[in-house]
Formats: sequence, structure tokens, C-alpha cells
Amino acid sequence: MESLNNLMMGFGVFFTPYNIFVAVIGIFLGTIVGVLPGLGGANGVAILIPVTFMMPPTSAIILLACIYWGALFGGVITSILFNIPGEPWSVATCFDGYPMAKKGKAPQALTAAFSSHFIGAVFATVALTFLAPLIAEIALRFGPPETFSIMMLTFSAFVALGGKSPIKTLIAIFLGFAMAAVGIDIVSGKLRLTFGTTELMGGFHFIVAVIGLFGIGEILITVEEGLKMDSLPVKMSLRAMLETWKELPRYWKTLLRGAIIGCWMGFKPGGATPASFMSYGFAKQFSKDSEKFGTGIMEGVVAPEVAAHAAGVSAMVPMITLGIPGSPTAAVMLGGLMIWGLQPGPMLFKEHPEFVWGLIASIWASNAIGVIIVLAFVPLFAAILRVPFGILMPSIVFICAIGAYAVNTRMIDIWYMIIFGFVGYTFKKLDYPIAPMVLALVLGDMAETAMRQALIMGQGSPLIFFRPPFALPIMILAFIIFFWPTVSRWKQKAVKKRCKI
Repeated sequence: MESLNNLMMGFGVFFTPYNIFVAVIGIFLGTIVGVLPGLGGANGVAILIPVTFMMPPTSAIILLACIYWGALFGGVITSILFNIPGEPWSVATCFDGYPMAKKGKAPQALTAAFSSHFIGAVFATVALTFLAPLIAEIALRFGPPETFSIMMLTFSAFVALGGKSPIKTLIAIFLGFAMAAVGIDIVSGKLRLTFGTTELMGGFHFIVAVIGLFGIGEILITVEEGLKMDSLPVKMSLRAMLETWKELPRYWKTLLRGAIIGCWMGFKPGGATPASFMSYGFAKQFSKDSEKFGTGIMEGVVAPEVAAHAAGVSAMVPMITLGIPGSPTAAVMLGGLMIWGLQPGPMLFKEHPEFVWGLIASIWASNAIGVIIVLAFVPLFAAILRVPFGILMPSIVFICAIGAYAVNTRMIDIWYMIIFGFVGYTFKKLDYPIAPMVLALVLGDMAETAMRQALIMGQGSPLIFFRPPFALPIMILAFIIFFWPTVSRWKQKAVKKRCKI
């Protein structure tokens, strides 16, 4: 009952003319970001964070969240009409979405995808509404050892479950920690890794790094690979929408299963991508028309989309309750909280309830607003990709440069952005994950502070990190997750040896 009362308070915060206007603008900008090549949810949020500096924190987080939801919608448009996934988790949507569009059923495919987005978001938001306060209540009893154990669990999950080589992920994390250490030591006040350069005394601002790593890096990759857009025609009609909505209840099992998979996988780093493929695989396995998957059927669009959006919303749970982002976009938003003077974690529920519940209420409302907007303006958003890439690319770089400069109004930040852009390009060419490095850059100071405070509490003994009742099981779970891939490989080798014998 208390959660429902707080949610009503959150709707009161959201349903003001200014916040509704901010939400609509965020959906529009996010959809454009999702449609444009070389950008995505994390990039759009990072580039536009400087715009929020003069806004109230609640309105700012609503804007950033709506940019993220809009980017998800925009990625669907490119997947179905252009066969170009806007995001990694949109790849599975291409399998049936593009064939449906080629059959002349683009309106049905888009309506099914956007409706599935909304259903997945609603399912995950229900879990967020009732689960987040419970997690926050438990987390209020956390001290520095428990905070550090949570950090260890997060980084272990990225190493073991991130989908990339564990060694490459570890290297990315250590590089992120090294960049976070540049500047002034937060405890002793001494300079670190500045090499006598005054420009490095302030360290690297994570917004500048993210704009370079994601935005400029993606643009360099896109320029190298070239981009050719072959759009399929689309004309949305009310009749096609009604026909699709009439057919959707047939796939209630697929929708429910995908939403559950998305909520579960959303707690894991990068969980939206495996959730979309997992949901698609399960839908194909349990469908009576499994042989038709890949030829352009609605169930093949519904399954990945409901899971991906549910995972995107669920990634917000650990961010606002524990201060631990569950996705690259959540990591960027986490940095935004710090800029606005808010401490991410369980105390947000006690000190700034209007912020937390305003955000949760905005997820309910903004996804409904987003579905209406994208269904009404799909042809307009698709037309953006008909602009020559030679015009789009310098425009995007210009926007990135403005965003980087606006952080501290220093020219050096633009140079940092360019350097990080080449780092992001190199990482993508060598297949190194960028998200763990961004996470380490954002959380590096927090993790270091928690570790040093815990060691002071334990008089230098590392056993403080294993104190019951919370730190011990969390730290054990972190080690299990970290070493699980190695144990699994040993088991597989042992099984192969037995088979040979």
C-alpha cells in the first residue's frame, strides 16, 4: 500500500506541464538518436547531459530516461525498415521484422514492436515499483564493506557475464580504474598520474570520456564501413494498428515469457541483448509455427522486443537502489545523479522520494506517450535516414563537441573527447568491451573510497570485506560469478577427456 501511495505521489510530480513537455521532447530526441547511425541510447544520454545542468534533477532524469526509451523505439524503426539494428538487442528483431516489411506488413511489424515495448516496460515497472523499495530498505543497513562487496559483485558480473572475453573485460576495467585515478587523491590530497601536467589535475570527466568512447568511436567505425540506406516504404494506418492489436493477445504466452526473461536478465550487465535472443529462442522452440520463424511472422517481432524493453527498465532497479548501473545507459545516468548533487543508492528513497517516485511514474507514463508519438510519426523519423551521411556525420560530431565543451567550458575537454574517440574506435576494432571501462570510470572513486574506509574500520585486515550478515554472502557470490567461466571450461575439458576414454 505504501508503494502505491508513493507511486501516486510520483504521478503528481510527473503530471506537471513542464515535466510532460520534457518527456515529449525527450521521446522525440531519443527516437532521432536511435534512428541516426553511429548513435544509441548511451550516446544520446551522454551528449545531452550538459543540457540538464540548469534543470531540476527530477525533470533532468525524466528527460534522460525518455531519451533512452525513445532511442529504443528508434532502433526498432531502423531494424524493421532498413534491416540495420539500431542497438545490439535489436538484431533479433531484424530476423522477422524486415521480412514482414518486405511483405508489405511494415505497419503491422512496427505496431507489434512498439506495443511489445510498452507491455515489457509495464511489466518491468511493476517489479520496479514493488521491488526497489524493499531492496533499498535492506541496503540502508550497508556500510563501507558491504558497499565495496556490491562493487565487486558488479565488476565480477561484467567479467563473467558480459559476453566478451574475460581477459579483455578485465583489461577494460583496469584502464577505467586508471583513468578514474588521474588527478587528486580523494583521501590524501596528493596528485596521481598527472605527470606534471596541470591540465590533468582535474582528471577526466566521465561525460567527456563517454561522448568520445561511444559517440566519436561509433562515428569513426561507421565512416570506415560506409553506410548505404535502402528503406522500405511505410504508411501507418489506424486499420493496420487495430488489426495488430486484435492479433497480439494470441501471443500472451510469448509476451509473458519474454517479460519475465527481460526482468531477470536486466539485472545483469548488458542483459538486454541476451534477453532478446533468449526470448526469441524460447518463442521459436515453443511455437506451433517454429518453422516459419525468420520468414516474417509477428511472434518473431514480439518476442525479442518485449524482453529487451523489460530488461532496459529492470536495469534501473540496481541503479537507484544500490548505486550500481545495470547497463551502459544506466551508468551514464548514474554519473548524472552525481553531477546534480544526488548520492545514488538507498538513501535516495529517504532523502529525495519525489525524485525516485517521479522517475518511476515517468516510466509508466512516458512509455505510453512514446508509443503514441512513434506510431504517429514513423514516416518522419524514417525520413531522417534519407539525409546524406556526409551531412549527418559532421553534424553529430559538432553536437558531441558542444556537449564535451559544456561540461567544464574548457577547450582541453574537446581534445580529450577526440582522444577517447580513437580509444573507442580501437576498442571496437579489437573487440574490447567499452561498457566495463565506462563503469570503472564512473564507479572508480566510489569503490576506492569504500575500500579504504572499510580497511580503516578493520584496522587494515581484509577480513572486514567478509563480515556477516551482508558482506560475506555478497563477496562469496562475487567470487563464484568471477571464477564460474573458468570452472565451466575445466568441466567441459574433463567431460571431453572422459568421452575420449
